[in-house]
Amino acid sequence: MADPTELHDLSALAQGRLIRAGEVSPRELVLHYAERAVRRDDVGAFVHLDPERAVDVAAALPLPGEDAGPLYGLPTAHKDLTLTAGVPTAFGSPVFAGFVPDVDDAVAAAVAAAGMPSLGKTATPEFGSPCYTEPEGRPAAVTPWDRTRMAGGSSGGAAAAVAAGLVPLAPGSDGGGSIRIPASCCGLVGLKPTRGRISGWPSYGEPTGLATPGPIARTVRDAAALLDVLAGRRPGDPAWAPAPSSTFLAACERPPGRLRVARFAVPILDEVEVHPECLLAYERASHLLEQLGHDVEDVPVPLPREAVAVFETVWAVLTALTPVPTEQQHLLRPLTRWLSARGEAVNGPDFGRALGAMRRHAAGALEALAPYDVVLTPTLAAPPLPVGALRDDADPAADFAAQKRFTPWTSVWNVTGMPAVSLPLHWTAPTAEAPELPVGVMLAARPAEEELLLALAAQVEAAAPWHHRRPPGW
Repeated sequence: MADPTELHDLSALAQGRLIRAGEVSPRELVLHYAERAVRRDDVGAFVHLDPERAVDVAAALPLPGEDAGPLYGLPTAHKDLTLTAGVPTAFGSPVFAGFVPDVDDAVAAAVAAAGMPSLGKTATPEFGSPCYTEPEGRPAAVTPWDRTRMAGGSSGGAAAAVAAGLVPLAPGSDGGGSIRIPASCCGLVGLKPTRGRISGWPSYGEPTGLATPGPIARTVRDAAALLDVLAGRRPGDPAWAPAPSSTFLAACERPPGRLRVARFAVPILDEVEVHPECLLAYERASHLLEQLGHDVEDVPVPLPREAVAVFETVWAVLTALTPVPTEQQHLLRPLTRWLSARGEAVNGPDFGRALGAMRRHAAGALEALAPYDVVLTPTLAAPPLPVGALRDDADPAADFAAQKRFTPWTSVWNVTGMPAVSLPLHWTAPTAEAPELPVGVMLAARPAEEELLLALAAQVEAAAPWHHRRPPGW
């Protein structure tokens, strides 16, 4: 048997190979991670931890057969927005404290069907809205590269758990960057799939098409393997993406060919100051793509600035859709109350017009980018910020504006529905004020072209690997 103290050093796929070879049992692996999660969660990763349940599930798994997937027997954890039968799910809010769903949603069901026990629920901000993860009454989720700095959001707990080696990989969700933002802050791979790639069953509570689940992992291949687990459609889905030619993991083994790469680093928002390290990461990624034989071209920003106001209207209405009784609204965070009030002030026809405008902006961007195979941008406008740097309970409008300045590129691909991935290609130089910090760069592809995106991401990872990097306290 492999030395259990070294298991978390391996990629998720390497751990899966040990299980299929019989060198490690699912119970042994889950116990290894359960002990780490109990003893070493100083990054605010978990809001609910049930290691005994996970170990029992692992112990009950049959020996892996020929049909066992590459992640069979590996533990994970679900974001606190994911419906999990019999497991507390608070949606990051004290309003739902004590709520226990009686059904697994499509993500939880797919993970369970793949033989992946869940250690519990990972932290998310209230209703998954902010781009930082500071849930009420809980420690903030922080990047293990500097525990005074944010893990990002809204999948901040999931990213913190993966980056700190508390789980090998985890699903998140992304409505405006909520997978890619924490991936950049935590030095991970974060993939937002194509719209319709993963089912929203059974609640179908996101009617705009902005949000989707997706994988967070330490390597491109690990992320692809988790996407294989999560992907799939159900008969009631309002939209779906065509099935891949084989598997997303197999796509990582195919050369992407010579690609035409569009790039832009101009923020869609006015008055956004981009940190030099983020621009350096972007320029180095551009140079690396050219070295790999791809053609890199500067392009104008594909969305007009007026698209920002449209997105804000839709986002505010989404926030207002969560049912909160009047007598409990005082429990909501000021930002949530402010956004909900904005959303409730939008009448039906105006919301319909905003959705139509968003569709037209998306169509214009898709047409402008159609000649290109992929698009390169920075992921964020700054390295991970100190905890509390964006949050402003006294002025929610300022809070929201600060979030927009930190994330001026991520929501573009939620609007268009294109798949996008943040890759940890850069680290800042350590200074007296801060240790080295991860800085992501982002690649997006045409709708339903995750296979090409993953093939390119795997090629980039092979040329500039990052799996050997370990945060403090690993």
